[in-house]
Amino acid sequence: MNKTLKELNLEDDFLFAKVMSDKEICKELLEKILEIEIEKVEMVEEQKTIDLLLESKGIRLDVYVKDENNTIYNVEMQRGKHKNLPKRLRYYQGSIDLDLISKGEDYRKLAKSYIIFICTFDLFDKGRHKYTFQNVCLEDNSIMLNDEAQKIILNSKGIMNDLSDELLEFLAYVEDSTDDKVKHVKGNLVKNIHRRVKEVKSDISVEVEFMTLLERDREKIEEGREEGILLTKKVLKLSNSGCTISQIAKECNISEEEVRRILE
Repeated sequence: MNKTLKELNLEDDFLFAKVMSDKEICKELLEKILEIEIEKVEMVEEQKTIDLLLESKGIRLDVYVKDENNTIYNVEMQRGKHKNLPKRLRYYQGSIDLDLISKGEDYRKLAKSYIIFICTFDLFDKGRHKYTFQNVCLEDNSIMLNDEAQKIILNSKGIMNDLSDELLEFLAYVEDSTDDKVKHVKGNLVKNIHRRVKEVKSDISVEVEFMTLLERDREKIEEGREEGILLTKKVLKLSNSGCTISQIAKECNISEEEVRRILE
């Protein structure tokens, strides 16, 4: 069952993106995660270009900002365990880099970047709340590639005491963004985020936008069901007429594996 806007937790990427559109909130969260000081953040001008580029693969950036040094920060909320998360990180990095420089331009124009995934699952099942990745030489791990690209995976299911109290409170809040949860927090990070969450949920225009997107998603799901039924009928018809799996795959423009799955 679909939730209303007021029932959403911060783990929902729609709510997360709306809350993080507040530059001060976004800056505070980045500072806590990276343990650095940032003077200011602003939306990247190429945001719409990136949206279009990534939506072609069914992906849209949640948070895409840069600081006073032109360092790029991309923060994404991820729900449901995805085995392909490392490849998704790679795709995001490549797409952002392509958007930062035009063909033929000097690679030195590539900005330092951080891609941060906030997950409601532990991808590696090691109990950590934070996993940080940089390119290191396998033969000599004292040698860093220094490509200035860093990827961080945070998760709310960690069991180690490996982060600051404020970040641990934040990760717990991600899946339970209620007034009751905030009563027990001590740090300011979650309190500030919760104030913004309440503002977003009380904004009528945001609620209209959310309902519109929800309806659009329902329509796409229904269209997908109808297309699936038609495809199944076509595959069965071709199979009954004596076509081979290879012929059916070519005729339906799908893989042979998909044909076998439908026939089974």
